[in-house]
Amino acid sequence: MKHYTSINDIDNIDIWIKEAQSLKRNPLNYNHLGQNKTLGLLFFNSSLRTRLSTQKAALNLGMNPIVMNVSGDAWGLEFEDGTVMNGSTAEHIKEAAAVVSQYCDIIAVRAFPTLTDKAKDESEQVLQAFKNYASVPIVNMESATGHPLQGLTDALTISEFKIKPRPKVVLSWAPHIKVLPHAVANSFTQAMQNMDVEFVIANPEGYDLNPKITGNTKIYHNQEEAFKDADFIYTKNWSSYNDYGKVINTDSKWMITKNKIGDAKFMHCLPVRRNVVVEDAVLDSDNSIVIQQANNRTYAAQLVLKKILEDL
Repeated sequence: MKHYTSINDIDNIDIWIKEAQSLKRNPLNYNHLGQNKTLGLLFFNSSLRTRLSTQKAALNLGMNPIVMNVSGDAWGLEFEDGTVMNGSTAEHIKEAAAVVSQYCDIIAVRAFPTLTDKAKDESEQVLQAFKNYASVPIVNMESATGHPLQGLTDALTISEFKIKPRPKVVLSWAPHIKVLPHAVANSFTQAMQNMDVEFVIANPEGYDLNPKITGNTKIYHNQEEAFKDADFIYTKNWSSYNDYGKVINTDSKWMITKNKIGDAKFMHCLPVRRNVVVEDAVLDSDNSIVIQQANNRTYAAQLVLKKILEDL
């Protein structure tokens, strides 16, 4: 595999899940693969789980991870072609990506959307620039429109916790105090569309995701109706797609409560705002599998790195 930038880079998600489970049982089995190899982790935005789990995944494979907080520590990067760089940007991505490629065997990038310019965000300007100008494989640690490491993690987690062959999985919007991106919801949707599950989405009017991603997935605007007979409820906030980047609904009635979820397992990518997105009674209950879900971030990232290393 050359790059991992989208859930669509997975050729067979069921096989990948089995391979991730094998890595989880024996995480050091392939620590020879990454010997004398360097993973560069470039963060344009904040991170906890993605940063630590991807570093651990690299170490499990014998790699040497190096980390840079680009937005705070690097020169301001320019991404536009033909720009007269007489402003705040001091280095062009053409040189930066080429130089980092000399230091690293794989580059992983985390860069959030603007949430103001839909066309720019959907062009995946930052991620695509690294693919264009780097000479080594690129891994997406969350981009403007996708978080495929999280999506693979979520598929692995559902596979581990399901108690019937074809569980019902609900992706539910919940309120939040900030304007948030669509990346996690998009990649989760794509992952579920490739699994043998009954998958539906619940969100208020005006919050439907990109129809090119949701496709034929059933969308409910009534949360309780969507939750009926659910086995897994995955919760995430996202801003409006049609009224791009706007918060047009902060209805607290969409918060996840113990009464709503019944016996369903509760999932969230974290971090999560308690008693805004979900009440304490859910997070502190046996229904919550958010910690186990976070643990699986390591093995999803490790599988991706393993597949890339095998093709270097």
